This record gives sequence, C-alpha cells and structure tokens, in this order.
Amino acid sequence: MRHFHPRSTLSLVRLLLPALPCVLIIPARCQDSGGEGTTLRGNRAEIAVTVRDSSGEPISFPALVKLLRGGGMPSGQSATSKGRAFFILQVLGDYTLVVEAPGYKTAQKDVSVPVAVRAEIDVYLTRQTASGDGSEIPGKPLLAPKAKEAFDKGLQALSEDKLDEAEKFAGEAIRLAPGHPDVLYLQGVVYLRRHNWPQAQTVLEKATQIDPSHAQAFGALGMALSDQGKYDAAIAPLEKSLQLNRSAWDTRWVLAKAYYHQQQYDAALKTAQEALTDSNGKAPEIELLVAQSLTAVGRYEDSAQVLRDFLKKHGDHPQAATARRWLQRLSADGKIRPS
Repeated sequence: MRHFHPRSTLSLVRLLLPALPCVLIIPARCQDSGGEGTTLRGNRAEIAVTVRDSSGEPISFPALVKLLRGGGMPSGQSATSKGRAFFILQVLGDYTLVVEAPGYKTAQKDVSVPVAVRAEIDVYLTRQTASGDGSEIPGKPLLAPKAKEAFDKGLQALSEDKLDEAEKFAGEAIRLAPGHPDVLYLQGVVYLRRHNWPQAQTVLEKATQIDPSHAQAFGALGMALSDQGKYDAAIAPLEKSLQLNRSAWDTRWVLAKAYYHQQQYDAALKTAQEALTDSNGKAPEIELLVAQSLTAVGRYEDSAQVLRDFLKKHGDHPQAATARRWLQRLSADGKIRPS
C-alpha cells in the first residue's frame, strides 16, 4: 500500500563589558566579541553567537556563553559584548552552547560544525518569573503600527491564496519587526506554501524559541519537518502545538502521519480518527490515513469498510483511484472477504 501524504496547509542599558579574559580550553579559542575582526580565523571553523531576548533583539546586558564538545566536555567560554560572543574551533564536530545571564533561564543549543566555516548561531533567553521557577511566559512584545499593518495584510493575502502579496507583506513586516514571533510565523507559513521546507523550518524554530506558547508556530514547524520526511523530529513540535491548542485538526492530521511513518500505528490510528472527527468533513483524505493505520494494526475488514465508505461518498475525489487500488490489494492478498 503506497503512502498517502496529506497536504500541509494551514487554515512569529547598553553596557560596555570590562575586558574579561577568555578561558582557553582546547579545542576552542574564545575571541572577544568587541573586536570581531581582531583574530584571524584562517582555515579554521568559528562559531559566532548572538544572544537575543524575547523580542528577538540582541541583549544589551552581559551573559556568559559556555561551549561544550560532544559528551559535555568543556571547550571554552566567553562573555558577550552587545549580545555577541565568538569561538575559534580547532576540532570540527558537534558542540553545545550554554548561555547564562542573571534573571534569565539558562538557554542551550546544539551546533554541528562539519566544515571550516563560520556558523552564525542565535540563542534566545527567557526571563525568569518573580518566583524564580521560570514557569510563566513573558508577555509578547507589541507590533508597531506599520509592522502590524504589514502583518495583517500578509495574513489576509495568505487567506486569499495570494502568495506573491503575502510574501511582499511578510518581507515588509520582517524588516520592521525582525524578532517578533508572529511575524516570523507569517514568514514561515509563506515558505511552507512555497514548498521551501528548510527555510520554513529555520524561521519557525526562531519563532518557537522566542515564544514557547505559540501553538501555530509549533504546528507549522512540525509540518515543515514532516514535509522534509523528518517524521521523528516532527512529532515533538506537533505534540507541543496540540498541548497549546487542542482544536487544531490539521496539526493532528500531520501528527498522525508522523506517527504512522515512525511505525507507531496505534497512536497513528487514534490520532487520525480524532483528526477526521474534528475536521467536520473539511479533509476527507484523512479517511485514507485511517485506512492505512487500520491495515497496519491488522484490522483489514475495518480498513476495507473505511475505503468503501470513502469511495461511496467521494467517488470523484482525486484520491479515489488510490482508495480503489488499496481495496483491490486487500482483496488480492486475501486480507478481506470477497465483496
């Protein structure tokens, strides 16, 4: 039975630091961020870190950036200046950045540097609450009037399937508010509609880092990953999106597909059935995923009945030929009784 891929459509105090010495621990060498051009990288790799606050702007206060090599081995640390810190690498490979700043939750990001280039990495900080447990999400920054106007026009153009206009207004909104999660979400969805999955993934990851409560951005990120065949990676953001907004049937549909491709067939069946119910007939194609999942768990007669119902109700649907072929295969393989 060939896999059916659902469409992923959608109904983000400047302080001058004292000259702190870098801690030199092989294999990375710190470079003072205030003198970005003072150390020659040559043919070695470099990690350039920009630490940003919840608005997406580079921080103006000091933060400590630690670099760990694969397995957690310390490989250097540096204080930021104007939000920037730099590391020259003597060994290529996988690293982890850990950022600490007073009043903010510790942030961490994995980085892979397989070739000798400069890797530009953004790390976002979330402010601690007064209680210090970090459980609350800081308020989302407001969009300035011109940025909001561009954002609203971009959303309207998307809803009307005018991708050129949506792309134009999203670009304008990004120029005016480059670190706003809603604007990043809009741009990410434009990339999704353009089938530019990797670029969508990059932008939507930034949106979710800035605003960990942005259900739509998590859902869109999961879709971007799913469209690239990264089903394992897609599951976490899709589940997070549904924790934040349980009514998003299209997100539930993509999650069911990700479960199916990860051979989590029971979860795929349950989630696909929920998506089909919640969609209220908006996407009858979900029935094919239900049928696939029923076949995968050995419920062949139930799968055949779903396919027959689909053909009865949607005989002129573009996926009708697929449903007929699957039904014939079940019969030919002796999985179901002859009609």
